[in-house]
Amino acid sequence: MQAKKVAILESRLGAQLAGLVAGRGGIPVHAPALAELPDLEPQKIAALIASLEARPAKLFIFQTGVGTKALFAATDALGLSDKFLFMLKSATVAVRGPKPTGALRQRGVRIDRSAGDPFTTKEILDAIGNIPLKGERVIVQRYGTANVELDRALEARGAAVAEIPTYKWSLPADTAPLEALVSSFERGELDAAVFTNAEQVRNLFLIGKDKDSLRDALNHVLVASIGPVASRALHEAGVKVGLESSPPKLGALISALDKALS
Repeated sequence: MQAKKVAILESRLGAQLAGLVAGRGGIPVHAPALAELPDLEPQKIAALIASLEARPAKLFIFQTGVGTKALFAATDALGLSDKFLFMLKSATVAVRGPKPTGALRQRGVRIDRSAGDPFTTKEILDAIGNIPLKGERVIVQRYGTANVELDRALEARGAAVAEIPTYKWSLPADTAPLEALVSSFERGELDAAVFTNAEQVRNLFLIGKDKDSLRDALNHVLVASIGPVASRALHEAGVKVGLESSPPKLGALISALDKALS
């Protein structure tokens, strides 16, 4: 990367991503753009499991590893994990990608349908496309925000959809690093920016006071996206995506960025 300055907006894996950039000769500028806050109410989980005893779900969809683990932590605390696992045995279990797959396998859950690469809503809908859902209950493990596209597609097929919130996305408690990053973009001090989540794009523009100036600044650096969902958010913001990782993994993303910058 030849001492190029690279903006890193990732939160949870930000240090790891910065290390990958530094390991290839780049200069990481880390400013987390996202906070993951717990959004799981034990009473509602207990009520949901009670309702599933009365009216079982035909399909469960797990979208994230961290959310799946948080859900099981809640059922553990409630003493309901065995009951929940039994319900999963009699339903179809679908996963959006490798992270929820790993979390479920740790619990011995059978996985029936898996979304293909790049693990977007389209791929999960393709994976469950031949399952009759009219009049059936579908339970969706939510990620940081409601997946409106998924819910509407399921409802259009006649399903009754219930989402289980596990965590929600927010701005970081300390936005000073993000504000400083916006200023660095506008002063032309950076060479590239790495986006690993669509909400990072939205929060960056939420912090930026002059949206046009920020947009212009981003369009003068190499913008790297982890995959189609982040790319769509960038396009909606008027930002040109310089490269999109394939497969949508951090290692592949940094390798592509290194090649482009070198």
